[in-house]
Amino acid sequence: MKKVLIINGHPDKESFCFAIAESYKKGADSSGVDCKLVHLIDLDFNPILTFGYRIISGLEPDLVKMQQEILAADHLVLIYPNWWSTFPALLKGFIDRVFVPDFAFKYRENSPFWDKLLVGKTARMIVTMDTPNWYYFLMNINAGHNAMRIGVLEFCGIKPVKITSFAPVKSSDEVKRKKWLAEVEKLGKEQK
Repeated sequence: MKKVLIINGHPDKESFCFAIAESYKKGADSSGVDCKLVHLIDLDFNPILTFGYRIISGLEPDLVKMQQEILAADHLVLIYPNWWSTFPALLKGFIDRVFVPDFAFKYRENSPFWDKLLVGKTARMIVTMDTPNWYYFLMNINAGHNAMRIGVLEFCGIKPVKITSFAPVKSSDEVKRKKWLAEVEKLGKEQK
């Protein structure tokens, strides 16, 4: 049975990202896959990588469990808002603490290259923005999308990584949001 892990990186429980996460899970559940939804705000962990990678800090129990969930998953879904052209500090701290050497990647001795330890997994990024998509592409060159897709997920071997952006959220009405949620539910049903 295919295993899907949804990671919601928005810290506000009343955000549109929470509704998106629930819609994706509803779609995935209806297709009969094993689907888990985690809201990062519910986890107990220090998001600061205190010593960088010079000394890897021990993981809190919630982060150990998240590493196990990531390893067990076939498909990861990351849902978050685009803030300051990238992702929220909560999600960045989670990545810093969880996607560490010898879990997500491994440096090769005397080499500029690395081994990708999460090969065989796929991912979907679902990103909300207040900036229109066309503007984000032209003026920001999709900076945050590329940081997550290339700099994190593909760096660790996760491919393909597909991106869905909903924007602008702040000026969207209820009709538009319902349409977006229906689109997300369909993505969940197809695990795309």
